[in-house]
Amino acid sequence: MTLRYDAGEIITAMVTPFNEKREIDFKALENLVRHLLNTSSDAILVTGTTGESPTLTHEEEYEILYAVKGQVSGARKVIMGAGSNSTKTAIESSKKAQELGADAILSVVPYYNKPNQQGMIEHFGAIARAVDIPIIMYNIPGRTGVNMAPQTAAYLAKEYSNIVAIKQSFPDMDAITELRSLCPEDFAIYSGDDSLTLPMLSLGAHGVVSVASHVVGDELKSIIHNFKSGQIKAARNMHQKLYPLFRKLFMAPNPVPVKTVLSRMKIIENYVRRPLVELNESEKAELYNVFDEVTENIGKKLS
Repeated sequence: MTLRYDAGEIITAMVTPFNEKREIDFKALENLVRHLLNTSSDAILVTGTTGESPTLTHEEEYEILYAVKGQVSGARKVIMGAGSNSTKTAIESSKKAQELGADAILSVVPYYNKPNQQGMIEHFGAIARAVDIPIIMYNIPGRTGVNMAPQTAAYLAKEYSNIVAIKQSFPDMDAITELRSLCPEDFAIYSGDDSLTLPMLSLGAHGVVSVASHVVGDELKSIIHNFKSGQIKAARNMHQKLYPLFRKLFMAPNPVPVKTVLSRMKIIENYVRRPLVELNESEKAELYNVFDEVTENIGKKLS
């Protein structure tokens, strides 16, 4: 079955590099994009939560999209996080993303105001009617305070042809089973958590919207390819090797740990915008210890 829209198996939810003034560092952004293009990212998601979108202005978001789109120049798909808990704002951001050439948008379930399932249907339906580009819905109850039911996702997938996929960040494998059975076959399911990629693949997911792909993209790709080619043991072995890093990259609010590692790799500087704070020295040591053990175990020197 051909997907109605295939963004690839690894969509990297890219961090936003900042300088010491915590302004966008466009030179580091260029370095980071080049790194991702060389390490198995099939698509780049800009201005998502990992990109610290809650602290970016809309103008900054559009500048990042423009910069990345220009650098990628068609080599990979560029997706923009254009969600909001205001339907009107989400529509405006989605229209702007389309105007600036985004290949698709990621739109989160409205947060804080906690709509019911009918409210979600009306929210995403309004966005889908307002733009022509593909829409990936994003269900992350831990941040939004409300869960999109599989039946709701399936209704939207059937009703709107440009609602093409869902990023599911919720460790409920029964929900993945229901999503796969209820949604059209050409509708893609993405894991929203690196550590859940392998189990979700076994239930019909297409790939992952990843944080870990910043630093172990090739190895993450091997998990997916080995699983899909029937080499289950190889996929499981790599998953087990990477699992400690998957977990440690969330030892503090995302993207603080992954930015710390990228800084150690000299790809970006280690700055986050408030209210996030950088790791202290003992936390860095704890992260580096796991990072070094994992990379040694997979036979790859990353720092």
